[in-house]
Amino acid sequence: MQSFKDLPLSMEVLRSVEELGFENLFPIQAQAIIPLLEGKDVIGQAQTGTGKTAAFGVPMVERLNPENRKVQGLVLVPTRELAVQVADNIRLFAKYARVKVLPVYGGASIGRQIRELSNGVQIVVGTPGRLIDLLERRILNLSSVNIVVLDEADRMLDMGFIDDIGYILARTPSNRQTSLFSATIDQTVMDVCNRYMKSPEKILVSKDEIALTQMKQYYTVVNRYSKFGTLCNILDENHINRAIIFCKTRRGTSALSDKLRRKGYNAQALHAGFSQPQRDHVTNSFRKGKLKLLVATDVASRGLDIQGITHIINYDVPLDALVYFHRIGRTARMGQEGTAITLVGYGEITGFNNIKALTQTTIEEMSCAQDSPIQGFF
Repeated sequence: MQSFKDLPLSMEVLRSVEELGFENLFPIQAQAIIPLLEGKDVIGQAQTGTGKTAAFGVPMVERLNPENRKVQGLVLVPTRELAVQVADNIRLFAKYARVKVLPVYGGASIGRQIRELSNGVQIVVGTPGRLIDLLERRILNLSSVNIVVLDEADRMLDMGFIDDIGYILARTPSNRQTSLFSATIDQTVMDVCNRYMKSPEKILVSKDEIALTQMKQYYTVVNRYSKFGTLCNILDENHINRAIIFCKTRRGTSALSDKLRRKGYNAQALHAGFSQPQRDHVTNSFRKGKLKLLVATDVASRGLDIQGITHIINYDVPLDALVYFHRIGRTARMGQEGTAITLVGYGEITGFNNIKALTQTTIEEMSCAQDSPIQGFF
């Protein structure tokens, strides 16, 4: 798919898209629109500015029934500014489709929003707090919703909306189509996907993907008893001074950082069990170069943007393939090269194969025994 003309869109939607001057598809649009038109669930890793609103907004307008005045499409967003922006964009796609779009958010007159809803609205774009307010007043009815979008999901989770999302989705039909778009995909985001989505298609379009072209990616298969020795060998032979080492669990993170410190490495753990002051202290130490090795969980690394990280080491293969790309996107920033190394246990080979199937870049195997150098690989 190269352009919007290649898509199976109605004349009304195509006319509005063409009036906007949209011709060639952005990558997220080229990959997401067809599955969404087909009714499939979709996970999209995409930043603001990549065309993701059209990626989910155009299929939503296309699939809704303008004759039905009930709410059929729902977009959850973290902020009032985003609610207005997304609603304005979807209105443009719906210009000739006779589909009405309403943003609902706190800080604005709820009376006006109630009046608009009573007049008939097909798509609601809202923040969780105001949506729940309207649901509890029995003004908003979501029983006819067949398409739900969670936009900027990582920001919503950062803002503590996980329970609100569950409350809202519980009031929509179970056979709805659900899509999720997020700038970062970590295990917390994947937990939401696993809970609320059915066999979603996964699409990766972000600066993390762009960073992959600047990265060297390696893996080695080891038995679990050799992992720690292999890790120490990698750290020593390649003189690694600034790295994030990822583990799956809090317990594993703490245990690994303790073992590294006992061996004389300048390492510290970072996971969600830490208080905010503790997390800030560890993060600042790493940012200032006082700490060389950060041993972290995916949740703790969300939003961590620190310059000068040369290596990402996956001590554990992530449970979901997209999490791998978010992890290694912590390096190769600002045009600099970076290196990612994954230690694949025998029980993790299937998961790692899923990662390799999702990327066009090469992940090179290195013949690395736990006691042999791999100097030639870097």
